[in-house]
Amino acid sequence: MRRWWMLALGVNAHASVTLGLFGLPLVMPEILRHFGATLAVGGIIGNAPAFGILLALVAWGALADRHGERLVLGAGVGLAAVLFAAVAFVEETWAVIVLLALAGAAGSAAMVGGGRIVLRWFQPPERGVAMGLRQVSFTLGMAVGAFVLPPIAQAHGLPGVLLVCAGASLLAAVLAALFLAEPPHDITGSGTAPARSPYRQPALWRVHATSALHVVPQIVVSTYGVYCLVRLYGWDSVEAGQLFGAAAIGGAAVRIAAGRWSDRTGLRMRPLMLITVANLGVLALLVAGTVTRNGLGPAMLALAAMMTVAGNGLAYLAAGELAGPAMGGRVLGTHNTIQNSVSLVITPLAGVLIENAGYGAGFAAGLVCALLSLPVIPVRGERPRGL
Repeated sequence: MRRWWMLALGVNAHASVTLGLFGLPLVMPEILRHFGATLAVGGIIGNAPAFGILLALVAWGALADRHGERLVLGAGVGLAAVLFAAVAFVEETWAVIVLLALAGAAGSAAMVGGGRIVLRWFQPPERGVAMGLRQVSFTLGMAVGAFVLPPIAQAHGLPGVLLVCAGASLLAAVLAALFLAEPPHDITGSGTAPARSPYRQPALWRVHATSALHVVPQIVVSTYGVYCLVRLYGWDSVEAGQLFGAAAIGGAAVRIAAGRWSDRTGLRMRPLMLITVANLGVLALLVAGTVTRNGLGPAMLALAAMMTVAGNGLAYLAAGELAGPAMGGRVLGTHNTIQNSVSLVITPLAGVLIENAGYGAGFAAGLVCALLSLPVIPVRGERPRGL
């Protein structure tokens, strides 16, 4: 049971810091009012933590490999809490952006540390479910943020929101610093650090590339799906948001189920391949429904929001297992960096494509990238783990 307690601490740290790292766009009206900013500037403020995340993930991974999750989560998430609190008392826009970027760099420690806990505390037959639960931490944090942050913004303004983010992060950092521990030496059988770089394995590069391609349909659906429902189908924005909120909960369940499936087979890439094939069908129906503007479109949007994230945990776990526990932190940091880099590039490009060619073209771009990933997934030669 101790391994599940360690995982819970990692999930709590990631979910708590997610409020500040990714939850600020949920209070965008208050950001615009507080700073008297344009929408473009408000977008930069709300997404400022992402710039720090990109710069720090690999460094946190290397630090975790050397010193363990306790130091990384305690120090990183704790520093993020201090920075969120500092932002609450700053008025200059440039200073707010800088401090939020620094908070992103600090808080990204939780994005690496939680995954490394799975590699070091769990044996292969349990890692799929464990990683599925770990991947739910982002969804959990955003769900809490959606219910908690807007009312706080209305009652106490942006400083109140930032102080709540700081308090949640500080509590999670204290719990991690007090209770996280190193696993027994024989739990993973990792032995000493490998002499060779894990990047001498072509399979690891292919796992990274697969996730990079899979990010495209995820971003197109999650970023522009709600607005598609409003513009093309005349949905109320609240109802559209609720549909995607329900889909996020469904997506969390699908991730855990995919992890369980992976554990039962002892394989990571073959289930990912089959999930990708299923996603091709969903995305094809989404394109058809969007182009014809019939009732198939909203149904497929909800299903795509659930299914396009289903394989995230399997790819993340495969990257960590190929690296091995001794270098898992660095490799997982690299994996997240690649995904976040693609997300930052694809988001505006997809917006331009949709503005000029319509939503069907945007979803079709996601379909093409999912199709291109099929020959990249390193299925051949994969052997069952732990069975």
